[in-house]
Amino acid sequence: MSHALLAAVAVVLYLASTTAIGLRLFRADRPWLPARGAAIWLGFGGLALHTWLVYEGIFSHPGLNLGFFNALALTSWTVVTLLLFSSLSKPVENLGLFLLPMAALTLYLDARYPSTRFMPQAAGWNLKVHVLISMLAYSLLTLASVQAILLAIQDSHLHSRHPGGFIRALPPLQTMESLLFEMIAAGFVLLTFALASGFAFLEDMFAQHLVHKTVLSTLAWLVFGALLVGRHRYGWRGRTAIIWTLAGFVMLILAYFGSKAVLELILHRPPAY
Repeated sequence: MSHALLAAVAVVLYLASTTAIGLRLFRADRPWLPARGAAIWLGFGGLALHTWLVYEGIFSHPGLNLGFFNALALTSWTVVTLLLFSSLSKPVENLGLFLLPMAALTLYLDARYPSTRFMPQAAGWNLKVHVLISMLAYSLLTLASVQAILLAIQDSHLHSRHPGGFIRALPPLQTMESLLFEMIAAGFVLLTFALASGFAFLEDMFAQHLVHKTVLSTLAWLVFGALLVGRHRYGWRGRTAIIWTLAGFVMLILAYFGSKAVLELILHRPPAY
């Protein structure tokens, strides 16, 4: 089966899972709704194909192919993997309403615009470990940012005293906040290791092609760290937590994918991993 056909089937499964999640959220009073498990397992079907596509596009070559759209597909794979496995034990599958269509879009773009940017085969294990930890950190903090958006919508509806079926289908606000800070704490730990491994393993984190990524990633680390301290010492929550989470997320996106897009798609220069 061709790469494009596999990508198309994965896209259909992701969108079917999104539809099932959306029906459960927006039509919570209807008796014919798909089961929660059905929505999750449709997502797992798409993830299985996504896994093969990522392996074939990135890891089946002598050197890792981390071109822009391949990197997007890898990041979305990590995000969906974390989301679906977390959904087996926690009520976080509603994040799929935003994340699964984004994963479907990355697969479409990767199939439509294949990119080739190989990390040298001779690249040491330390660089590969740094890239892997960075991807995990970005992905987990992406989950946190979507959770923050969902929390903002829920908070707005509750303050306006118009909680519709969509809001009633979500877990309680306190549970949503607890999940948000669990994701941020885990993402912050991974981001700490990513920065530490970069400074330990890379020759110069402030070289010309890396300085923007280093500065923005460090600023994001400071933002998330300050948010966790504010939560612990001053009880920060609600809109304060949402704003800080989204600010840190924007910095991370600009640090990695913003710089990668400029270097590869505009300037046509080799990527800075």
